[in-house]
Amino acid sequence: MFGYVQIRKPELKIKDYEVYHAFYCGLCERLRAKYGLAGRITLTYDMTFLIILLSSVYNIKCRHEKRHCIVHPAKKHRILYNEITDYCADINYLLSYYQCIDDKNDDASLRGGAGALVYKKGAKQVEKSYKRQADAVKKSLGRLSVLEKDRAYNIMENASCFGSLLAELFIYKDDIFKVYLGDMGYYLGRYIYIMDAYDDLQEDIKKGRYNPFKDSVKEDGFEENTREMLLNEISAACGAFERLPCINYIDILRNILYAGVWNRYDYIHAKKKEEEN
Repeated sequence: MFGYVQIRKPELKIKDYEVYHAFYCGLCERLRAKYGLAGRITLTYDMTFLIILLSSVYNIKCRHEKRHCIVHPAKKHRILYNEITDYCADINYLLSYYQCIDDKNDDASLRGGAGALVYKKGAKQVEKSYKRQADAVKKSLGRLSVLEKDRAYNIMENASCFGSLLAELFIYKDDIFKVYLGDMGYYLGRYIYIMDAYDDLQEDIKKGRYNPFKDSVKEDGFEENTREMLLNEISAACGAFERLPCINYIDILRNILYAGVWNRYDYIHAKKKEEEN
């Protein structure tokens, strides 16, 4: 379900892209250091965004290093990381564990079952360290699983489950910023769920799989209504974001929230036009 919270690279300054990439590589490195190769392959753009956001809100300094890696064996590359990177690495690993369980339960996926076994030990350690977040993940995904098994076609009810999950992950401390961070995570989570359902719709129809849009896709104005839904959710997320004291990395964050989150949507519509032509 993740992968939608990305930069829009052509609209990002080179210096800002280099900073973004350094944070991305920093997350990759910390996943490797904490969880080995199994951790590294869980790397996501979405958690890179959360690292940059929380680092900006709390003005947390980063460690700067240059290292070789498998992807860049010939030349050292810049990495940035801090305490937020470790937090996001742990949460990323936990989410990957539950994603594997979900795949195993939904499709009897051998890959999901194998992944669940690989990630289980590390995920249980994360649950002990971040009980609030782990409880939110289990509760929200459990509720979402029930709705999906019952073939519930109320997209907003489903989306709210994922929004509640992301809200708890965005709250890093019990302080004055938690309300805005929680609201931002909630609406961004709803956006991600709706976008994911929209993205998977045609394939789910072909394969006879559940999708909360299956009924409404037949209605007049489906495309317009879906776009309006997405606009409402991301607008609310951006409204909460603009109330946070973000100064560092502000251009990167706005590039993602106002442009990058639409990358997949724009790709889907470009593909549809191409097929029509």
